[in-house]
Amino acid sequence: MKKKEIKLDSEEQELLKAYENDEFESVPNLKKELKRYSKYAKETIKKNKRLNIRISERDLEAIQRKAIADGIPYQTLISSLIHKFVTGKLIEDRKVA
Repeated sequence: MKKKEIKLDSEEQELLKAYENDEFESVPNLKKELKRYSKYAKETIKKNKRLNIRISERDLEAIQRKAIADGIPYQTLISSLIHKFVTGKLIEDRKVA
């Protein structure tokens, strides 16, 4: 029986190559670090405020299409975009005309 070939994107290929080349190192105090990053994750996903906005139907449909392609709810995508913006991690693609 043939194995099914899995397609990897460029980031996944890079990670696989690094793993195969033993480029990863153990994290000192792993339990402490897991606890620390778990706390960060919980704080990041805590949603305790509601926001109502009005946007164009066209923009909403585009966001919904992107969310479907990513396999997530569109509200989650919007929340993620806002979080990336306020933390300075949203990269703007400025195309020169």
